[in-house]
Amino acid sequence: MNRPRTFTGTYTAIVTPFRDGAVAFDELKKLVNFQIKGGISGLVPVGTTGESPTVSHEEHMDVIRCTIETVRGRVPVIAGTGSNSTREAIDMTRVADEAGADGFLLVAPYYNRPTQEGLFRHFAEIAEVTDKPIVLYSIPGRCGIEISVKVMERLRTKYPHVAHIKEAGGSVDRVDQIVAALGNDMTVLSGDDSLTLPFMAVGAKGVISVASNLYPREVGKLVAHALAGDYARARTLHRRLYPVFKTIFVESNPAPIKAAMARAGVIGSDEVRLPLSPLSEAGRAALFPVLKAFDR
Repeated sequence: MNRPRTFTGTYTAIVTPFRDGAVAFDELKKLVNFQIKGGISGLVPVGTTGESPTVSHEEHMDVIRCTIETVRGRVPVIAGTGSNSTREAIDMTRVADEAGADGFLLVAPYYNRPTQEGLFRHFAEIAEVTDKPIVLYSIPGRCGIEISVKVMERLRTKYPHVAHIKEAGGSVDRVDQIVAALGNDMTVLSGDDSLTLPFMAVGAKGVISVASNLYPREVGKLVAHALAGDYARARTLHRRLYPVFKTIFVESNPAPIKAAMARAGVIGSDEVRLPLSPLSEAGRAALFPVLKAFDR
């Protein structure tokens, strides 16, 4: 595969399957192949959906390596290598680069809440150690800070490979501002399944999706129709998928999507790591009827 420089389409923020407390690598390999068979554009291992906060450093890198080895160049792999420690993010990015990742997802530093200048310097230091595409990840609801458009402009000017952002701030206005300021110099990917269509209507080019863990073909078709400008078909799929998009976040991600995948036999267990807990009975009562209705 010729390594892509621009990521558009549907990328699955892939879950990390567990069994009895350990990463179930056999399940991960099956899941990778399920995704590729479903026509997914690419995979994003060990993001938040992959439970990056609770896998060990060794597990984190092993999941990235396993994903890359199983993919065998069939689709791009964007490795989750972000951290609130710049040194740790640099180290993980270097290792993932050596393992053959096609790009890197770098979340805004969380908890320590740097200034916008600190954000610029953080991402700049990481950009110095690779020439592969970097996907910035702005999710203020989890990190407490937003990557400003000004920081994006500064990064893009100095580092041409910092050319993507996963936008999970929940605002169409924000996407419009990014596109107005940077145009085709910054590819916006939705970080919220339910907002993929409205984001694409103002210039986003795809999604890094949770729902596509279970429904890669359906989410992929929605995005493909929108990219082709066929918003009537995209809207029809969006309305059908919308109850799924909303209900898979009935409790903290990825507990609901793992429960949904285990129910469908896509993975063998809905096991998550503490402090997350498996989807509650109330959560199952909310989610499973929505999935049953969708699957009819």
